[in-house]
Amino acid sequence: MNSNFLPVLDKALAMELFESGRFDEFYEYLVQPLHEELYRRQHFEFIEELSPGQQLLLAYDYLRTQVLQGGFIQFIQNGYVLLLPDIIEQLLIVKANNMAKVIDDVLKVYVLNRESLDKETSVEEFAKLYEEFKEFEILDQRFIELNVVTERIMIEYAYKNLSSFLTDQSVN
Repeated sequence: MNSNFLPVLDKALAMELFESGRFDEFYEYLVQPLHEELYRRQHFEFIEELSPGQQLLLAYDYLRTQVLQGGFIQFIQNGYVLLLPDIIEQLLIVKANNMAKVIDDVLKVYVLNRESLDKETSVEEFAKLYEEFKEFEILDQRFIELNVVTERIMIEYAYKNLSSFLTDQSVN
């Protein structure tokens, strides 16, 4: 699927960031315009207009931020669980199979405990979820262990497929 939203960016700069090993900057350079457009539109349906690679960068950025702050329980409680099936599919496309397995395991735990994990919680109830669902501790740790490698796989994919992530501003 092609993207209906390709930000106008400097392709040479994107290539320079990647080729000089500034991978975090490269990632941010590609994902920031997606966040800005999502914020401008104020609805997640926007993600459906993106290429699978763009969808992965944007959704994974939400996943990474949430999981590194408060684990998968926070990710789920903040209402992002619906991103998981697509993230799994997209991780398989870029060949980040180990992370896809972790996310699939998260989804399985969620499905088995959907009622408890979906309900609105107070701060105290939210804290108790961490005690009740210890299986997420292992999955959180596995995510952390695989995160850097997964990000690298994703940005290598993006570099090899830059035309699916941006329109070169020098052409305009």
